[in-house]
Order: sequence, then structure tokens, then C-alpha cells
Amino acid sequence: MNLLYKPDWEETKERYITWWSHGYFGRCAIGVTAPKDLPSPTLPPTEPRTPEEKWYDLEWISAWNDYQMSHTFYGGEAFPIWHAGYPGNAAIPTILGCPLRLDMETGWWDPILTEPNILDVSSLKLDESHPDYRFTMTLLRRAAQEARGRSIPSTGAFGGGGDTLAALRGSVQLLFDCIERPEAVYQAEMALMEMWCRHYDTRYAITHESAGGSAGWYELWSPGKFYASHNDFSYNISPGMFRDLFLPAIEMQTRCLDHSVYHVDGIGAFVHVDALCELTHLQAIQILPGAGKPSPLNYLDILKKVQRAGKNLDITIPPDEVQTALELLSARGLFIHTWCETETLARQLLKNVETWSVDRG
Repeated sequence: MNLLYKPDWEETKERYITWWSHGYFGRCAIGVTAPKDLPSPTLPPTEPRTPEEKWYDLEWISAWNDYQMSHTFYGGEAFPIWHAGYPGNAAIPTILGCPLRLDMETGWWDPILTEPNILDVSSLKLDESHPDYRFTMTLLRRAAQEARGRSIPSTGAFGGGGDTLAALRGSVQLLFDCIERPEAVYQAEMALMEMWCRHYDTRYAITHESAGGSAGWYELWSPGKFYASHNDFSYNISPGMFRDLFLPAIEMQTRCLDHSVYHVDGIGAFVHVDALCELTHLQAIQILPGAGKPSPLNYLDILKKVQRAGKNLDITIPPDEVQTALELLSARGLFIHTWCETETLARQLLKNVETWSVDRG
């Protein structure tokens, strides 16, 4: 079934299925968005006045989704995702009890495991009576209902390898833990990932029928269980420490999913790409240099390393770099996220990509 805001959705799904299998369908995968040339006359909803209104008012969230989608052209593999933003109120650290400080852009956690010499997560349980847990379940049901036939509901962004533990413990203290009590870090990571996998299944059960699979905070779709794995904390640690303490939990996460991409965020995390390339159940790796850093194309050795390993490669670049990317990289397994100033320019870019793409194996 095609979608109101993505009229070619059935064709797009087939291309996703081919991409996940590292197949080739005549060009690279590319998701390009742009303002519609002939947008809906709908006016934007009134801006919320407080963080609480922005992140919890379901009527405002619904109106905001409709406005954004009705004014956006989704070209190639881009598609509309119904979501409420990801400030952390629907994430595992919040539901485990970390106090959350929200602003109009995001949220910040305060740690709760503050005893310096003890790291033990065995007593932590997802509190289904927590107001944010109840809100999350209501939100997911609303997303599944309102997205049906119009867009794809997001399963959300709710933590994962390393970062949940860093929120519970505090990043500085977790660094000390990695040195002073590595076995406790490993055990905590594995326990938290088991919790993550169970919680993922709860969310997926609500949204998968409406989504025809799943999509999350990262703009990819899968016909099965999908999530973008990440460990931003890994920016601070060595490759050996990453392999010993955190990689096993990430491997567990990839095994409980049908499809996954790993979000390598920041040049300091590039040292972990070798280990990530060894994960059998990880299909794709996103290379993101980070805020204020040059384009991913400036790190061609890393990009080609991912492709040589047989993994799909995911990058975000401006439209004027797309041709260069396709001259330097194989179009097989490559996913480019980009944007254009107008729908007309986006449609022309899609035509050009068919010419520029080369399958280099």
C-alpha cells in the first residue's frame, strides 16, 4: 500500500529490501528531501511555549507531524516518519529513574548510580508505572494509528550500547569504571542490553503492523525489526576497551534485530570501525564525522574500509557532493542522505544519480 505522503512507497520498500541484502538496483540508495513545490495550504501549528508542551502535548505533536509531512517532498528512499522528537523522555534511562531536564531542543539526564566504588544494575527494572513509560506506550499507539496509510510510525530512540550506562552512571565515573572495574562494566552492559531487547519487542509489537516493519530515530526502513545501534561513549575509549567491554552487547543487539546500522558518531569513534566490520549480523555502518568536522568524503579511507568489508555504507552529505561521492565509492550498498532547496532540484538529482552510480563490487 502506498502512503499519502509517499505515493511510491511500494516501489521504495522493494529497493530497501534489496539494499539490506547488499544487492544492487541500478543506482545507490538515496534519500533526498525538499520543500514541496506545491505544498498544502495548511498553516503550521502554534509554537509550544514550554518544553512540556512541546514533548508531551499529543495534539500539538500530531499537528506538527501533519504539517511537516504535507510540506515535504520525499524522494528516492526518503519517507515520512511520524514521531514526537527524541529528547529522552521516552528512553530507558528515564524509565529506570534518571531525572530528566528538558529544554526546547533536547534533554539531559542526571545519574542515579552515584556510589563511586560500586557498579551494579541488577536491581534496576523498567518501571511500567513511571509516567514517561505510560506516556511512551500512549505515544506509540497514537503514532501507529495516525501513521496508518499516511506515513511510518517511529519505534523511537531509547538508548543502547554504552550510552544508557553512561546516563545511569555519569560519563566521567564510567570512564573510571572501565579502568578500575571492567568486569562490572561488561556485566552491566550485557544486563542492560538484555533489557533493551525485551523493551524493543514491546515497542515493535505496537508499531510494526502500521509500519509494515519498522523505522526508528534513524531514517531507514526495514521489513522486520530495525534499530540504529550506537555507543557515543565509545568516543572516549580505546579500541581494545571497546572490544572487551562494549562490543559483545552490541553484537547481542544486532542478533535480536533483523536489520541494523551502526551510528559511528564523531572522528574519535572511527578507531572502532575495524571491530564493527567484524559483526556478522550488522548490515550497515554510518560514518558521521561530527559537528564542525569536514564532509565524510574527507575520510575516504574509512568509507572504503566499510565497503571492502562487505558492509553497506551510510553517509549524509550536501547535494553538491553527491556526484563526487559516486565517483569515489561503489554505488552498491551505498546510502546517501541529502536535501535540496526545491522539489524540482531534488527530482533532477535523483535522475542524475541514476547516471552517476557505478557498481564497483
